Amino acid sequence: MAAEPARHPRGGIYFEDFETGRIYEHRLRRTVTEMDNMLFSNMTLNPQPLHIDRDFCEKETEFGQPLMNSLFTLGLMIGISVNELTVGTTIANLGMQEVKFPNPLFQGDTVHCTTEVLGKRESKSRTTAGILEFLHRAFKQDGTLVAECKRQAFINKRPA
Repeated sequence: MAAEPARHPRGGIYFEDFETGRIYEHRLRRTVTEMDNMLFSNMTLNPQPLHIDRDFCEKETEFGQPLMNSLFTLGLMIGISVNELTVGTTIANLGMQEVKFPNPLFQGDTVHCTTEVLGKRESKSRTTAGILEFLHRAFKQDGTLVAECKRQAFINKRPA
């Protein structure tokens, strides 16, 4: 087995060390809470009762309880990947497509995530960087897929 390439001092992987097709199973897991849902919804000025009103959810929705805010779920899914993959090596996110939330996530669920490297290409504008395409997936404790998205990231190459 080949030795793992040197990482950025903060822990991220450089562009040339990512392998298309590789799937990373992230070590960090996170149980989501009512506080997460309330704080995120309030910080983003989202008054949707599906996230912040338990009485409404119990009486008027098919779920019977508040759903975790989907944008919180998206941020958590990508955030979980950062420590292992891109901390210190990302220049910028370039975009996200095909964001999906196929199943609900509720307070008390524990999220774990994977990232698959779908592709990579050299940057046309910078010789010191490249563009990676990731497929992030989030699952709850029983293995149910709760979120996924494709993301393009502008990543530094290893310094000369």
